[in-house]
Amino acid sequence: MRAKIPPTRTATIAEAVLVTDSEAIEDRAKVLVVDDDERNLLAITHVLEDVADVVVATSGEEALRQLLKTEFAVILLDVYMPGIDGYETAQIIRSREQTKRVPIVFLSAVNKESEHLRRGYSMGAVDYVFKPVEPLVIRSKVAVFVDLFLMTREIQRKARQEQALLDANLRANAERLRVEQELRLAEQRQAAIIESLPIILYLEEIDADPRIPKFVSGNFQALTGYAFEDIQRTPTLWVERLHPADRERAVEALGARRSGQSLSVEYRWQCADGEYKHFLDQAVLLRDSFGNPVEFAGTLLDVTDRKDLESQLTQARKMDAIGQLTGGIAHDFNNLLAAVLGGLGMIERRVPLSEDQAKIVGMTRHAAEQGAELVKHLLAFARRQKLEPASIRIPRLAQTVTSLLAHTLGGMVELKWELSDPLSPVYADAAQLELAVMNLIINARDAMPEGGVVTVAAEDREIVEQIGRTGLKPGHYVVIGVGDTGCGIAPEMIQQVLEPFFTTKPVGKGTGLGLSMVYGFAQQSGGEVRVDSELGKGTCVEIWLPRAPETATEMVLAIADEAMDAAAVAMKILLVDDHDGVRATTAALLEDLGHQVIHVTEGAHALDAFRQDPAAFDLLITDYAMPRMSGAELVRQIRGESADFPALIITGYAQADLDASENTDLRFLTKPFTAEQLKAALRERR
Repeated sequence: MRAKIPPTRTATIAEAVLVTDSEAIEDRAKVLVVDDDERNLLAITHVLEDVADVVVATSGEEALRQLLKTEFAVILLDVYMPGIDGYETAQIIRSREQTKRVPIVFLSAVNKESEHLRRGYSMGAVDYVFKPVEPLVIRSKVAVFVDLFLMTREIQRKARQEQALLDANLRANAERLRVEQELRLAEQRQAAIIESLPIILYLEEIDADPRIPKFVSGNFQALTGYAFEDIQRTPTLWVERLHPADRERAVEALGARRSGQSLSVEYRWQCADGEYKHFLDQAVLLRDSFGNPVEFAGTLLDVTDRKDLESQLTQARKMDAIGQLTGGIAHDFNNLLAAVLGGLGMIERRVPLSEDQAKIVGMTRHAAEQGAELVKHLLAFARRQKLEPASIRIPRLAQTVTSLLAHTLGGMVELKWELSDPLSPVYADAAQLELAVMNLIINARDAMPEGGVVTVAAEDREIVEQIGRTGLKPGHYVVIGVGDTGCGIAPEMIQQVLEPFFTTKPVGKGTGLGLSMVYGFAQQSGGEVRVDSELGKGTCVEIWLPRAPETATEMVLAIADEAMDAAAVAMKILLVDDHDGVRATTAALLEDLGHQVIHVTEGAHALDAFRQDPAAFDLLITDYAMPRMSGAELVRQIRGESADFPALIITGYAQADLDASENTDLRFLTKPFTAEQLKAALRERR
């Protein structure tokens, strides 16, 4: 029984709601018949199938499960059933909020006494039918409840439709109010957004000379430091504040707009605070419907940050390219210097020299050693030196550096240390950190030819999150800053001072590798270098290095045991190096130390010699970088046949990862090396 709705606009909306209502899909009502006798269920189903959809249940438990899934118009409930009887089932149905209003008609074949009838009605029954059931009676009773259920459902459906219409009207009104509010706030939001961006929108007359916009949108004063009224009062101000190097190009581009060309030009403009900003000026010529020019519409965008980032990227690429170049040539230099120093050592050991000859050889050795130090600086900048980081206490570092520089700084320069308390140990290579601090102190001394104070300060700092363009990761750091009161560094030269071979000192006074070495060492150690300087006031260079973990081993200077030299045992050594000069001088040095040496030019020859007689050799000394077979591969193959065979790798590279992760007992010796370094390495290999 569904009421018809007039064909009005409201009815159309309601019908749309009705069609989508899940109840509208189920037009027929459902009746739940509960009886443990299959025959009764079949008979009642046959009687009621034209009135409603009949759902049957053979027990109270099954009836309760059906009530959880479906809504029923009426429940026909047998009184006596196994398990939960009809009375208990009715009581549970009435106790649930979802089913307490469903009519219940009890079916009973016995107990027609008033006491049982009262109990049934007290359990929530609306009627009591006795078996055998009269089909017409039960059909009529159920039809009444079904009609009542359908009418109730239709009323509820119409109420929901009316509520949906009301909600739709309310939503439409609310949406209209919201749109009106957004329209009122749109201009305010747009203006706020434009003012928060580094951009200015402007309109300018086509014949404005000198240049002066007639309208600007955005925070003009925040971008330029000038109020727009200042530009209007002084029309020549804009051209006057252009950077001298950009003025002609920018004015020419602005003039070309009159020919209808679109404008897009970058230039530097001096703001009210005296600083230059990079502006991207873009404009188009607006025309009316007849094609006549009307005005220029353009944007002025602050691209200073972008230009800075581009400059930093270019600088980083340049530094990386230089680093790769220096790291590559360092290997060849080390081989050459190893041959030179080895040859000089052989001359000193084997040839009697006069005083003048010994002096010349000494001078040559000193020059070669300076070349070796230069290569170390190159490798430090290239971040390819082999570092051995450990926990280093800054007060102990201060004592060492002070004693080393006691006679270097001179009487006009005072060295002052300012160490915070407490101060964490730093995690770095002790020798390289000592060299880096000494370099910075000597640079500070050179910046004060008239004398002054060099201040070395150290303190703990923490980076919680990576902010800006710093390359440091969040964590704990120790900052060592070396400051002077000297002449300072010009702003445009701050980045250049970290490049190798760049120096502000006169010709012959410096190699330009001091700061670049410090920079490379800090980068390789997980830190960075920051330079802060002002002309006429001085410079401060800060080295940021990681704080040492609690488990790190503290660096303790070891004293060589000279008694071990006397206990040297002669060995039979297999030497492999593809560089003739290095191989010859190394073999001569080993022979001078009392060892027997068989030397070959490549790994395959060494492997053949070893396989012919493994017992003929006590130690393998091999170059790392060789054609066809590297030194690490040679060691791997030899140890595949004779495990734990002693081996020493010599290399002109300074990389720290030469398969050391796979061969934890490998010993590396960097070229050029001295006789003492070679003897120490041989002692460790025995």
